[in-house]
Amino acid sequence: MAELYYTPPTDEIFNEIKESAISVWKTYDDTYGYATEKINSIKDITNIKDNCMHVIAMFDINNQRKLSEMLSDNARKAVRERMIDGGNEEQYIVFLNKNEIL
Repeated sequence: MAELYYTPPTDEIFNEIKESAISVWKTYDDTYGYATEKINSIKDITNIKDNCMHVIAMFDINNQRKLSEMLSDNARKAVRERMIDGGNEEQYIVFLNKNEIL
């Protein structure tokens, strides 16, 4: 059973992920309020269980890549470890350290 996936990261990493995710959502066209809806749901989320991964899962792989590029190496590592623990295949995970190659 995946344990790390459901273990919250440090508050520092969680807040970094939240702030970066909100930044990505702010790049969306908000004509119909879709981005605002996502931003508001992220603002209210707390650092418990797999909430960090819930924020990540809101994005498709291309936007996960954008998010990954905004994060520190520590945050990327925390997400990557949780994705692997959750059963994701490593070749599909875009949360790499900057010196790693896809």
